[in-house]
Amino acid sequence: MRAPSFWYRPTDIRGALLSPLGSLYALATKRRVAQPAKTKTQAKTICIGNINAGGTGKTPTAIALIQQISERGNSVACLSRGYGGSLDGPILVTPQHTADQVGDEPLLLSAFAPTVVAKDRSAGAAFADTLGVDVILMDDGFQNPDVSKDASIVVVDAVKGFGNGRTIPAGPLREPVQAGLKRADLLLSIGPQPAQKTFEEQWGKTIHCPHVTGHLVPLQTGMVWTDLPVLAFAGIGHPEKFFATLKAVGADIKRAEALADHQPLTPALMARLEAEARALPAQLVTTEKDAVRLPDAFRSKVLALPVRLAFYDKTEINALLDRFGL
Repeated sequence: MRAPSFWYRPTDIRGALLSPLGSLYALATKRRVAQPAKTKTQAKTICIGNINAGGTGKTPTAIALIQQISERGNSVACLSRGYGGSLDGPILVTPQHTADQVGDEPLLLSAFAPTVVAKDRSAGAAFADTLGVDVILMDDGFQNPDVSKDASIVVVDAVKGFGNGRTIPAGPLREPVQAGLKRADLLLSIGPQPAQKTFEEQWGKTIHCPHVTGHLVPLQTGMVWTDLPVLAFAGIGHPEKFFATLKAVGADIKRAEALADHQPLTPALMARLEAEARALPAQLVTTEKDAVRLPDAFRSKVLALPVRLAFYDKTEINALLDRFGL
């Protein structure tokens, strides 16, 4: 499902008309987050969440934190509900699992750290704690009270910001910005410097927690993208960001197809894209996260452009880890 365009237009009358429903949604969230936690882990639990519905860059944030925590000599595991996966868990993700079973994000994260999938976050946290790690990174769950959080990092796309500032269905927010950031230990906005400046101008007065900025950069794999004709497709929160990254590395985008977030890459869909690419002609290219959902028959036919999160300044990230002796 695509986000309504009016969510990102503050003057659109539809947001105002739906604001009473948004207020009810916000009230329900307020009541939910006030519930006592069911599970407290021995490991430090850090939640990587968001206030916005949809993708904001949590997966690259998790990968960056895995690397940061590991470089400081600490062990880490990830915990996810496995959106789109069929297994209830709790279960430790292995290379034998598929995205249909555990979800695409856990399958990707499992390449960097032990990753537990569980529809029940309390059971998943308890299971992850048995791994004996120093840190559990909880992917999403900022508005879920079941697991006690030692710290919470809210991730936002600097380009989209908090949209029109209204809660669902009037806007893109799961809860009001001030209410959410009051519980956050850190706000991470992801985007290029011009977008960061605009984000700060628009939302800076509502930010009362440490604010870290970062941007996504293509991972150097030796692949030469310059002038390569491509048919790009992406089923992530904001596909246009991926297409912009491809363009920035020099690829010649013959066609770009934006899919719904986590959209299944069925054999029929891939056969159509393959036929269109052959007719252009162009090379099929997708995101690293989409690549784990590819049918086996197409894995050798599609290139992936991986990206990594680069912090403009790690001072506040290090300070957060220092606080827990990590």
